[in-house]
Amino acid sequence: MPQTFDSLDEAVAEIRRRRGTRLRVAAPLGLGKPHRLLNAIYRATAADASAHLHLSTALSLTPPAPGHGLEARFVGPFVARHFGDDFVALDYVAAQRRDQLPANVRIEEFYLQSGTLLGSVTAQRDYASLNYTHVARAVAERGVDVLVQKVARGANGDFSLSCNPDLSFDLLDALARDGKPRPLLVAEVDPHLPFLGGGAAVPADWFDLVIDVPGPAPRLFALPRAPVSDADYSIGLRASALVRDGGTLQIGIGSLSDALCHGLILRHTRNAEYRLLLEGLEPGFAQSPLVRAIGGLGPFEKGLYGASELVNDGFMRLRQAGVLVRRVLDDVEAMRRIESGRATAEDRARLEAEGRWLDGAFYLGSQDLYDWLRAMPAEQRAGIGMTRVSHINELYGGNEALERLQRKDARFFNTCMMMTALGAAVSDALEDGRVVSGVGGQYNFVAMAHALHDARSILMLRAARQAGRRCSNVLWNYGHATIPRHLRDIAITEYGVADLRHASDAECVERMVALCDAAYQPVIVGKARRAGKLPKGYVASADLADNRPERLAARLRPYRQMGLLPDYPLGSDFTPVEERIVRALGWLRENTAGVVGKVRTIAMALRHSPEDGGDREAMARMQLEEPFGKGAWLQAKLLALGLQRTDGKIRD
Repeated sequence: MPQTFDSLDEAVAEIRRRRGTRLRVAAPLGLGKPHRLLNAIYRATAADASAHLHLSTALSLTPPAPGHGLEARFVGPFVARHFGDDFVALDYVAAQRRDQLPANVRIEEFYLQSGTLLGSVTAQRDYASLNYTHVARAVAERGVDVLVQKVARGANGDFSLSCNPDLSFDLLDALARDGKPRPLLVAEVDPHLPFLGGGAAVPADWFDLVIDVPGPAPRLFALPRAPVSDADYSIGLRASALVRDGGTLQIGIGSLSDALCHGLILRHTRNAEYRLLLEGLEPGFAQSPLVRAIGGLGPFEKGLYGASELVNDGFMRLRQAGVLVRRVLDDVEAMRRIESGRATAEDRARLEAEGRWLDGAFYLGSQDLYDWLRAMPAEQRAGIGMTRVSHINELYGGNEALERLQRKDARFFNTCMMMTALGAAVSDALEDGRVVSGVGGQYNFVAMAHALHDARSILMLRAARQAGRRCSNVLWNYGHATIPRHLRDIAITEYGVADLRHASDAECVERMVALCDAAYQPVIVGKARRAGKLPKGYVASADLADNRPERLAARLRPYRQMGLLPDYPLGSDFTPVEERIVRALGWLRENTAGVVGKVRTIAMALRHSPEDGGDREAMARMQLEEPFGKGAWLQAKLLALGLQRTDGKIRD
């Protein structure tokens, strides 16, 4: 049986006694990372000049920083409420951000919390660019002394890797395959983690050390849910029509995935309104050849099966809506009978008793998601298979015949930052090499879509972004690519869907131009003509002049007013007044980008906003009901303007 501890310092002392003070430590990504234990190891190392810590991990979750000005007034109180005063931040992340890691500490990550470490020299230097499925073998090659993991304790004394069975099993197998010793396995029990059995469960003696700190545990890290914009909805609704009933679904995280899931739920539960909405968004799209060939518009009679590295709120809502109901078995012959319509009574009984409707490698989302998993009856929870990432993200090396049957009509939805006109996707890093996030499993799923005869990869991106000035996300070329153009498949922006699979370069450029904001189409067309990819006399269709945000907003406004497109379709972490403030801050951020925009918006605020702020509840939430000093006074004026504009009280 494992040695147990109720003291972190005593546990760290035992780890150092058994494995020495020069430690190579591996920890799961995201939620499964034991923050308290890692901080204790980090502090012991930092205090001992003869010691050394090499930590291999990813996605070190940290609450958002307050920023300054209006953003600080909003974020500070929200972070305190949402994450709790007892949230344990990772010491090494704070040091990374300041580039002040001790000389005897190295943090090597293969996926960074998006955008948070762009300015950290140490984080950028020690980032390892790896496919998710290659991480275990890479870490095994480096060697591991200690594997630390947060776990749930079962009623019988066993443990569940719960949120993160993704890499732990694969890592141990890789070490054994390389003939290297098994690392010291250290568990920190978290009473908030749901106990998920099946492949995520391990016996009581699987770990060497178990730490169970007495007293209340800090709450689980919950991602704040972002509002869904018009662009997001335009993308997600189109994407929802590309999913085939009876198929397989993989999604990522963020507002684009939220919009997609909401579209799938509307399709299933409010089908007439869903069809009306699609026609209003893009007349004729619902009857397009691509939708007829690979998707559908009807409710989900057979339902969907989820096979996704990430389990998030979207899957929860799809299950609750009755969409995520197709089940699979780990039995090739039974699956062949089921998929060919020859299922026996025993097959159907097994599907009901042991079939899974969702397989995932890790979960991360809102507190609602964690509550749902905890409260789920055991017989329903058995339909969730938390498993190793090599099973989810790869088709080869396990039981390919079985996985092909299970992943019928798979649709792999991922987001990217930018795409080139020739179909390459930029998802993880900037042109100068700085890493925004990481490759993760995106490449795996794109490649798998080409390997499965009935699968498709769909990359979703917004056509433009605000970065000091408005910039196009559809480019002629870029100095970095996550997905090469030979793996191009389907791309979606708020202006349409482009089927790029098997397309010639000229066809690809034409279809990508159709996804582009009207303001940037001439640039791409000009460069494509100069490169010989388009005829010299080619001009974009006149219809594409409608690819503008204001036209899109006008098309969706009636459906917003009908309540079909709420700001937070999967639930909100904000109060009603905070939701209004978020809209106002978003408007201000967009309209103060650049010097001209800032001057124009300030002038508008001075001209339009009432002397008393005009919205006492919002001003009180932002501590601006009685602004002190010129800075606070101007912030109150700007906030009042943003609220007026986003509440529809003024439009000019």
